[in-house]
Amino acid sequence: MTDEGLFYTEVFTHDYVRKFKVEKIFFEGRTKFQYVQCFSNALFGKVLFLDRKIQSAQVDEYIYHESLVHPAMMTHPKPQRVLVLGGGEGATLREVYRHSTVESITMVDIDEELVGICRKHLPEWSDGAYEDTRTRLVIGDARQFVEETQDKFDVIISDLTEPLEESPSVYLFTKEFYEKINKILHDNGVFVMQAGSTDPTYHEFFTSCAKTLGSVFPIVRPYWTFVFSFGGPWGFVVASKKEDPLDLEKNDLKERTDSRRIKGLKFYHDGLHKGFFALPGYLVKDQEKGRVLTDREPFIWE
Repeated sequence: MTDEGLFYTEVFTHDYVRKFKVEKIFFEGRTKFQYVQCFSNALFGKVLFLDRKIQSAQVDEYIYHESLVHPAMMTHPKPQRVLVLGGGEGATLREVYRHSTVESITMVDIDEELVGICRKHLPEWSDGAYEDTRTRLVIGDARQFVEETQDKFDVIISDLTEPLEESPSVYLFTKEFYEKINKILHDNGVFVMQAGSTDPTYHEFFTSCAKTLGSVFPIVRPYWTFVFSFGGPWGFVVASKKEDPLDLEKNDLKERTDSRRIKGLKFYHDGLHKGFFALPGYLVKDQEKGRVLTDREPFIWE
């Protein structure tokens, strides 16, 4: 890839590819854990690719990050201690900090080089969140952290890359891992994860994540939205021991928005909250087609 009027090709499958006109290259190279490409495009703005898969684009990263963060944060009655797994761009931190109740965020990311690349070339994503004194950045393996920490959290957000072959995230989507997550959540704690594509063909990972969480948590609510830069609809799953995002009415959401002094949102709002959870027929029908993911039989994208 060069910035001399060439196009970058993203391969979804053998039958589906996209091309991006490269305006300027900010970074291209391999960290210890993944291949990173960061460049600008006239339509999408700055874009970040990890292992040749798009992760974030300036034009609509707020849609992804607001959708990931706020349904779970609003579901918790008073989120104070938050754990973020992954999220090297820093935008997940940014969105969590919109809630004035937050006292601390621990962010665990395995790739220190990637965090540095994002802080240097994508500062708009974090918008000062890394410099906030409430942020504790831990460079390390998310599973090891979850297994060893003595802390408990109100909200845990999984903003991890999808499980590709030899990816460090393969064992971060299994029943065994979610059982560890359950143990470090407070009794009214809420967990949320990004769960991949929800298009009509490639949604097995999404349904499997929901089914796996259902084997651990009593309340599991899968939801979705459309992310323009991803080229299709994207899935998320909320899970908890007692708090249900569908119990919140519009007036409850407005009260929490006002009391927490939440400002600056461009996508999520109290009228959209329940709409997230209205799944299309094909996803409802295929929920049972998902499988419980385990350390012995994890999900790996081919």
